[in-house]
Amino acid sequence: MGWISNSIVVAAIVTAAVLAFTRMATKQMELIPGARQNFVEYLIEFLYGQVEGIVGKHVAPKAFPLLATVFIFILASNWFGLLPGVGTIGFGVTKAPLVLETMETPLLRPATADLNMTLALAVVFMVVWFWLSITELGVWGTLVHIFGPKGGLQGTLKYMLMPIFMFVGIVEVVSIVFRPMSLSLRLLGNIFAGETLLYTMAHLGERIGLPSWLSAITAVVFPLPFYFMEILVGALQATVFSLLCAVYIKLATSHDEEH
Repeated sequence: MGWISNSIVVAAIVTAAVLAFTRMATKQMELIPGARQNFVEYLIEFLYGQVEGIVGKHVAPKAFPLLATVFIFILASNWFGLLPGVGTIGFGVTKAPLVLETMETPLLRPATADLNMTLALAVVFMVVWFWLSITELGVWGTLVHIFGPKGGLQGTLKYMLMPIFMFVGIVEVVSIVFRPMSLSLRLLGNIFAGETLLYTMAHLGERIGLPSWLSAITAVVFPLPFYFMEILVGALQATVFSLLCAVYIKLATSHDEEH
């Protein structure tokens, strides 16, 4: 379908599901909330408290929409990828010596197991990060924040250490340039590894030569413990991605007197 890949379809499904659930939960707000409204309110209040605790009260209203959206989307995408059939139902089979049959094109693929999706999330974050940095400190303030002396140094010592701070600033710029790749590859690697692990465990019985009826049983039993592990991994990776984004915002928008 051209540019519409199986991971984009999953991303659209996850987005639509999250929006539909949120709409149903908040369409008719009640003073005494029901289960769905109570869950959404608790989640938003909890996430806002975490964001505010990291980036501060002043920046939190600006950073929260992005950070909360990223966390909820990644978490839902990671868990959606654990549903039966995602990544395992499709067409096109490749056969190779000493290798199990592998599917060339699954109908659905976890969104966060695609580098295009994780890289897009990281790039969007960096655009917002840059906007927040300029908004809070200004262009000159941002340059001073990166290359200028730290710790409120004054006098001769300030100018003596200026070359060191300039070098540290250059290193900081290099690290900023590589942040989108590090964020995207960290998320991709963990989710793709989990997907591969579940696939391997599901076909382990076939690989070790068990009878077909026993292989069918092991295809369900062997991956089961790892499903619970991947539920935790999915939540952890969503937390790590969002937490790193929040920390980057905090570091970029902090004034010198706050260090």
